[in-house]
Amino acid sequence: MIQVEGLTKDYGARLAIDNISFHAEKGEILGFLGPNGAGKTTTMRILCGYMPPTAGKASVAGFDVVEQSLEVRKRVGYMPETVPLYENMTVFDYLKFMADLRRVSNAEDRVEDVLELVHMEDRIESYISSLSKGMRQRIGLAQALLHEPDVLILDEPTIGLDPAQIIEVRNLIRELGQERTVLLSTHILSEAQQLCNRVIIINKGHIVAEDTPQRLQEHLVGVQRVSLKVAGDTDGLLPIIESVPGVNSVLATEDGNFEFQTNPGVDSRPQVARAVVEAGYDLLELRPIGMSLEEIFLQLTREDATLSLPEDFAQQPENGE
Repeated sequence: MIQVEGLTKDYGARLAIDNISFHAEKGEILGFLGPNGAGKTTTMRILCGYMPPTAGKASVAGFDVVEQSLEVRKRVGYMPETVPLYENMTVFDYLKFMADLRRVSNAEDRVEDVLELVHMEDRIESYISSLSKGMRQRIGLAQALLHEPDVLILDEPTIGLDPAQIIEVRNLIRELGQERTVLLSTHILSEAQQLCNRVIIINKGHIVAEDTPQRLQEHLVGVQRVSLKVAGDTDGLLPIIESVPGVNSVLATEDGNFEFQTNPGVDSRPQVARAVVEAGYDLLELRPIGMSLEEIFLQLTREDATLSLPEDFAQQPENGE
């Protein structure tokens, strides 16, 4: 549903994106990760028909974003990071206005449907000026869904939401992603791990890595880190963990717990759990420790020249940056 080949966009002397290529299929949620200024928003705006690329090609639902821009816009729902809203309008009036612009049939019924989807049916008559940041984000998602698009492009959709709202929006995105193509940008690796079938990391206009969230984390970290917690006295536990095959290092943390590491693709948690319990300790927790997006980018920046990744995993920039 999304096909990008050699896409480039420059703003004068500055390259925002440089010869990037990727695809996304129907029923797939593709995470687009990167720091501020990496090129995520520029790519999304090109895919929405908001601006043309300098070079390269992109198509959405089979339509070229430059030559068939109007057809693309009919099939894309776009939620920008900062949703432009008319604060002097009610929620219903704003969404009805947006539905009319998109020539949605049965506009009033459709507005009620999307408000129910984003759990805002009780604020239908509220003025937008009175709403919180989280509620405004949900209105932004609602307007992107009005015309039942084939492709959803969401730029930081959970920013500003409280924990309960984040869970609601993530569940909604999962549901929407079953029947649509979803391109989701975020700074948060844990969000991509929970939502996305596949993730792309972009840095300085280049795609530096692409894979499933699990494989991406494993390869970039180089090891798998696991936190272990037991009840009561931990004397003598460290050598027991160290003795488990596949465990290559163990660290006692300041809070009295332990962290151990295994090599990529090796899951020693069942053996560790068995060894701990058989030694007479009460096991309370055994969980993987994820990396933040910032840590991953530090890893990529530090090891970019020598990072060993499978050929189908990373797209290394041609100019070596």
